[in-house]
Amino acid sequence: MKELEYYLQQRKKILAFNYINFLTEWDAQTDAAGGSVAADSEYVATLAEMQYRLATEPEFERCVEQLYLKREELDDVQRHEIEVTYRSVSETKRIPVEEYVAYNQLTAEAYPVYVRAKQTGDFQLFRPYLERIVEYCRKQTVWLATDSLKGYDVLLDKYEPHFTQAKYDTFFRVLRDKLVPFVKRKVSTDPAPDWTKQVFDKAKQKEFCEYIRDVMCFDKNFGIMKESEHPFTSGIGTDDVRITNHYYENDLTSAIFSAIHETGHATYERQVDPALNGTLCGGGASLGLHESQSRFYENMIGRSHAFWAVHYPKLQSVFAPQLDGVSTEEFVRYVNRVQVGFVRTEADELTYPLHIMLRYEIERELISGRLQVKDLPAFWNRKFTEYFGVTPPSDTLGVLQDVHWAYGNFGYFPTYALGSAIAAQLYHAMSKDFDIEASLADGTTARINVWLKDHVHKYGASKYPDEILRIATGEDFEPNYYVDYLISKYSA
Repeated sequence: MKELEYYLQQRKKILAFNYINFLTEWDAQTDAAGGSVAADSEYVATLAEMQYRLATEPEFERCVEQLYLKREELDDVQRHEIEVTYRSVSETKRIPVEEYVAYNQLTAEAYPVYVRAKQTGDFQLFRPYLERIVEYCRKQTVWLATDSLKGYDVLLDKYEPHFTQAKYDTFFRVLRDKLVPFVKRKVSTDPAPDWTKQVFDKAKQKEFCEYIRDVMCFDKNFGIMKESEHPFTSGIGTDDVRITNHYYENDLTSAIFSAIHETGHATYERQVDPALNGTLCGGGASLGLHESQSRFYENMIGRSHAFWAVHYPKLQSVFAPQLDGVSTEEFVRYVNRVQVGFVRTEADELTYPLHIMLRYEIERELISGRLQVKDLPAFWNRKFTEYFGVTPPSDTLGVLQDVHWAYGNFGYFPTYALGSAIAAQLYHAMSKDFDIEASLADGTTARINVWLKDHVHKYGASKYPDEILRIATGEDFEPNYYVDYLISKYSA
């Protein structure tokens, strides 16, 4: 088929641009100095224009359209890829090229400014950039609107296909009705135990986090761990999967659970069927499904007593004498405590969904135009006080704590709560096949990894996420598994 041959040639170029984008973003958040990132933004804009021209080239567009019409003649992976590419080309064409290029330069310039603003607690420093980012996202909802997707739904669909505001509203209603009253009864005001108030050497934290990657069976020949302001996972294909972490010498557990979380993402990427390398169907199927993997490992495995019964002695040996006399049970209680906190990434499982609902409501207001960026800090603090009963003491612990908006990722946040709920549904399905906690006695997550590879990971992005969930669990999305899991765990 001539169209397919031409498409495969063009796909190599698209993947090459994806590789360049991956390296550029990785460098910007790890090694590059803030001034360097800003200086390099012009090149980022040029690359964005080249990528735009490639995706909207008339011959490529005709080729994709012909393949879309003949998609029943293709194999399953090719058919899904062409359906997604056909839609992607159509959407890209509707964005004016000058807007597309300017936006890519804007987000490249915005990141180092965001970092400075967060570190100094100065929202006004970042405000002009965020105003332009929000303006572009609002325009996107007009450019990309369809009969079935309008407004904020346009942005939500970018991160979780087929999951609209209506579905999120239903999901969050279940959490509000069943979980929020329970959370209020379980929140503790007890101060943190004295052992947590010591200094924990950064180099030793890194040592233990590398140990955690071994426990999770990650092959370090195919991915490094570096440091960034906000931990993240990035990569290209199954053989280059990188993570970052952030270390606080006055907080032992932050980096540990970030390492587990990000290695959960990385495990997903590594366990995609290698046959999907070189296609546009590699990587995770969606942000929600990706977050289900990181939250599964971080919370359902990483905060379990069964996990620490094996690995706490190692932690004690690395951090002697700080942890001398602190039992496994005390440590597990501490990492599962329920307390009101300002920072989403440090939140316990029970209060975490409230952090997501806050951001979901704010994004809806911003994108609709009912809320303006200049009013965002005050609105954030008011809503946070309404949800949690306390007010953030600074914008660093409030509206500036997440990097997502600096990159224009509006519609991303709801996938964190969705991912937590999917994780509970997968845990329920997995537990029918073997005793999950008993498997941890072997010292690694090997058996868990194999189940997730066979039921979720191997498909990569060759199917839609809701289809993969049905394959793995035999059911459509069901949030009550999540609610039941949390109430059962914290009632105990």
